Amino acid sequence: MVSIRLRLIALFVLLVTVTLAGFGAYSQLRLSRELEQRFTDRQKEALIRLKTSLPTALWNYDKAQTERIIQAELEPIEVTSVTVFDSKSNVIASVARKTAGGTPPPAKQDPENPSIEADLYIDPAVEAVTPATTDSASIGRVVVSFTRAYIDAALRAALTGRLVEILLLDGLLIITLATSLNMVFRPIAQLRDALFDLAAQDGEDAKELPKSTRKEFGEVIEGFNLTLRKLRQVIARRAQAEEAVRVAAAKTEAAYNDLQTAQESLVQSEKLAGLGGLVAGVAHEINTPVSIVVTGATVLEVATTQVRKSFAEGGIRKSEIAAYLDTASESVRLIMSNAERAAHLIQSFKQVAVDQTSDQRRPFDLQKYLQELTTSLQPSLRRARTTVDVVCDADVIMDSYPGLLAQVLTNLTMNAITHAFTEGEPGRITITAHCNHDLVSIDFQDDGRGIPVEHLGKIFDPFFTTRRGQGGTGLGLHIVFNIVTKQLGGAISAHNNADAGACFSISMPRVTPSAANG
Repeated sequence: MVSIRLRLIALFVLLVTVTLAGFGAYSQLRLSRELEQRFTDRQKEALIRLKTSLPTALWNYDKAQTERIIQAELEPIEVTSVTVFDSKSNVIASVARKTAGGTPPPAKQDPENPSIEADLYIDPAVEAVTPATTDSASIGRVVVSFTRAYIDAALRAALTGRLVEILLLDGLLIITLATSLNMVFRPIAQLRDALFDLAAQDGEDAKELPKSTRKEFGEVIEGFNLTLRKLRQVIARRAQAEEAVRVAAAKTEAAYNDLQTAQESLVQSEKLAGLGGLVAGVAHEINTPVSIVVTGATVLEVATTQVRKSFAEGGIRKSEIAAYLDTASESVRLIMSNAERAAHLIQSFKQVAVDQTSDQRRPFDLQKYLQELTTSLQPSLRRARTTVDVVCDADVIMDSYPGLLAQVLTNLTMNAITHAFTEGEPGRITITAHCNHDLVSIDFQDDGRGIPVEHLGKIFDPFFTTRRGQGGTGLGLHIVFNIVTKQLGGAISAHNNADAGACFSISMPRVTPSAANG
């Protein structure tokens, strides 16, 4: 690339050359016109002189005088030859300027060597001739040849002089500009090198520029040095800030680790708390059928003792045997039905409890599992006067984590019991599940008060709760969100129903991807 210095020198030289060339062309044109005008004037003057002086000498047949007159006309450099003819075209006298080679110029007419001629007449006022004589015919004629060579030589000399002048001025201008621009670009080059050094050293080890005696560049250098000092201060502050950021990042990471530990503890506590509530509810639920079984067994035992006593005494009656059989049949019926009910409760509790305390993956029937889950939640639902309806497609076999799904639906149920329904008022929850092309959709709806609009965007945030002072931890729905999105590979959203209540829509694959729970 061409440097700015060379561009400036070339620009100034070009401007000066064009300007001088323009003035030179104007001067050359003016000189040409002046020389042409002088040439024309010399032609006119020569003819006037010859037409005045030659007629008398020619009339008197004075050849010597004629030669002196025409010889005098050769003094101007424009005249190359003069020839005088008499009235019969005989040469009376002829003179010519010799060229440098010793030969006269050519006599033929050409633009560079024009010739003029004029007829000569005697003036009656000078000689005693009659007007009739002078008017009848001329006494001779004169031919004068001129040359334009001196004009071309003068123009060439002027052009050569101007070219030399332009070249000298250009050379002087180049030297002057090179010296002047060197004074300008040397400090700029120092500033450039300092800037590259500043960029290479990152400002820490860059050196300040020495002060300049020139005012303009001295101010620039002082500005650079001041900028360098400011940059060093900024770098120092940046280093301090980076150190502070590293310390803050370390503290933040430690706090985040503590928070994760606390969150995991809270999540585990939430799981254990839910399991504890499940245990308490199932224990309460089993207590009734077990009590009936015990009561039935006691009644049967008392009736058997009385019959045995009557039989031993030998006074047993048919009516006593019939009454005993009725009592035994009723007791057995009560014992069997309530024992089956307790066994069913225990089996449901056992499966749900195992699933909730372990993250084992296994195939399971979704409809059957939802029914078992709602059965295990009956104690809590009965206390809250809440019923659960399950609507599920048949024969939906999932290959997933039933414990995680149970925890999701349990947390949603407990959240609905806590927040959706007014205390003491009955409520209804509907769980609808469908399977479409290996994609399972579960809608968990309630007919409660719904979710405030301002809370819809925050309900899945960790530790967000509207019952902070009433035992709420704000982790229930956050756990639900994490389980559905990260472990079950699905998605969950919440919205309010058009009529009443809230709806949580869950979408997840029927076969959980291997990486989802990883």
